[in-house]
Amino acid sequence: MSTYRDFTAPIGSRRAPVLRTVGTRERRSHLTAPRVPTVGIDIGGTKVMAGVVDADGNILEKLRTETPDKSKSPKVVEDTIVELVLDLSDRHDVHAVGIGAAGWVDADRNRVLFAPHLSWRNEPLRDRIAGRLAVPVLVDNDANTAAWAEWRFGAGRGEDHLVMITLGTGIGGAILEDGQVKRGKYGVAGEFGHMQVVPGGHRCPCGNRGCWEQYSSGNALVREARELAAADSPVAYGIIEHVKGSIGDITGPMITELARDGDAMCVELLQDIGQWLGVGIANLAAALDPSCFVIGGGVSAADDLLIGPARDAFKRQLTGRGYRPEARIVRAQLGPEAGMVGAADLARLVARRFRRAKRRRVERYERYERYAEARRTTRESL
Repeated sequence: MSTYRDFTAPIGSRRAPVLRTVGTRERRSHLTAPRVPTVGIDIGGTKVMAGVVDADGNILEKLRTETPDKSKSPKVVEDTIVELVLDLSDRHDVHAVGIGAAGWVDADRNRVLFAPHLSWRNEPLRDRIAGRLAVPVLVDNDANTAAWAEWRFGAGRGEDHLVMITLGTGIGGAILEDGQVKRGKYGVAGEFGHMQVVPGGHRCPCGNRGCWEQYSSGNALVREARELAAADSPVAYGIIEHVKGSIGDITGPMITELARDGDAMCVELLQDIGQWLGVGIANLAAALDPSCFVIGGGVSAADDLLIGPARDAFKRQLTGRGYRPEARIVRAQLGPEAGMVGAADLARLVARRFRRAKRRRVERYERYERYAEARRTTRESL
């Protein structure tokens, strides 16, 4: 078993792996990538999840910690990542690290251009982490890594044209065509949540109005429930009683739980979110024409309470409905670990570099030992 502490020479930015061409080889090389364990990291606004994942997508060990406060320097988050990897490397022979970051990652998969919940602005995350760990590092958007995991091991298996939509605090997304993640010219494709669906609508933190995620996301769900409760609406009595009048305690999972128990208002709110989800999916189908939409993220836990209305709205809004094949709309299978599993599996594409470098280090060490032994033998014979 090797650990990163065994290696004393850090990999600087000049030696960090260059991944510019990896994307064009994804479909071909994921089948021939080394079947070795890798670490996947999923970084969000509230948590950092790290796990060792094998070549079949099985999680061998998982660690989780809170994300350091976003007002702190980027180095604080980097320290957290390194500590988790070093901890896992004490018990596993890890060959590469993949990071799924909740933000925009450039086309080279080195810099996090912008992360809304972290203090990363044009941050060279890959080079910084690779400079502290003696293994290759891959960085990608967390929705891209989740989509890759669902395509490889989950609901998207067998699909050649897949779109993933992640419903959480906002809306993220990813596009896979022919087994390749489509990242766009500048690396920031898939920001579906900021498509405008209502001109002049709700203000979005991105600075625009009427973005899709203001009508179909965890934030939208909670906002609507709290507004009804604050207005003391008769339909909100159930949830007001549930939180004992503390409206600020209303959360998305709570709304989903009450909806499952039959609360009429919560069922209706999820239907509204689902209908807006279907509208957005119909727009994406007109633009991208995939064979399958995979719905992930925390809000997808509502399952058919959300996805049922989304399918209905999709069929009503789809351009050319009745005269074209309709894409499937399915719930993601891998749950909150999808981003971590996908990041680890993508990292296997560059793991062979570590294996070659490790072999060369071992060979150099063995040559040095033979040389030193020969010198000792010569001195003893004199």
